[in-house]
Amino acid sequence: MQDDRRAERPSLYVTRRLPDAVEVRLAALFNASFNTDDHPRTRAELEMAMREHDAILLTITDRFDADLLAVLGRCVRLLANFGAGVDHIDLAAAHAGGIAITNTPDALTDATADIAILLMLMTARRAGEGEREVRAGRWTGWRPTHLMGQALGGRTLGLVGYGRIARATGLRAVAFGMRVIHHSRRPSGEPGYVESLQALAAEADILSLHVPGGRETRHLVDTALIARMKPTAILINTARGPVVDEAALASALRERRIAAAGLDVYEREPAIHPDLLACENAVLLPHLGSATIETRTAMGMQAADNLEAFFAGRELPNRVA
Repeated sequence: MQDDRRAERPSLYVTRRLPDAVEVRLAALFNASFNTDDHPRTRAELEMAMREHDAILLTITDRFDADLLAVLGRCVRLLANFGAGVDHIDLAAAHAGGIAITNTPDALTDATADIAILLMLMTARRAGEGEREVRAGRWTGWRPTHLMGQALGGRTLGLVGYGRIARATGLRAVAFGMRVIHHSRRPSGEPGYVESLQALAAEADILSLHVPGGRETRHLVDTALIARMKPTAILINTARGPVVDEAALASALRERRIAAAGLDVYEREPAIHPDLLACENAVLLPHLGSATIETRTAMGMQAADNLEAFFAGRELPNRVA
């Protein structure tokens, strides 16, 4: 009887390991196939999943292009994305194929804003350089002019994009005594709006990126925009890796055309441009934006809410397409 009930439940394919509480809930709701060793799913595995399951719970590391979404024998009716951004999914192809898409837009706001502030502190105060110096045994003791950085108080933070995460980052920056300005595709109607990205880059002491990925924002930060920035300025990216031309950024850092950069995302993750790795004035994190137990669990539960609503025939809480 138990096996019969299991067979009647919708089948779910989960591409990566999720927090234990999330997997327990999914196992209770669905006939779920989990990734027990947390390996990156191959193209062949994703094609199989499209044919053999009713839904897939995927992450930003899983690319669903038009060919994959149209695989012969497809059974999948819902892609529940673990994360807010969906630039790794061909939304037009999904819509054409009648596949619903959901995301988890609210759960990771605070955690990602915290990482943006962390990167500001680490770059401004040269914490990455100091930590490497200590570990390498090169630190010779305190001295008045050693690794002097910048204070955040009194600096101008320029937010590129003005969604949930950008606004949360701005609130935190105000607590550090920063002046906050912003630019977005459409005027926000709020104080601090700057009409052009170029003007924002020229005015900001710290330029923090909070835009979605995709063709429209690829290499938004390029040689020309970096040239607008102050030589004392810092670039922060917690958005999407391809928003920044990494070769152009590495060149600017190496030549000290800007002071520093703090990155949590990269163009070709997990690969990082070798010139960036050689820059002492770059702080490089391994995509930790939402990496707290509380946040990742909340993201998983939000994805589960979307899955449960879909198969119950209810309105999707976080429908993208």
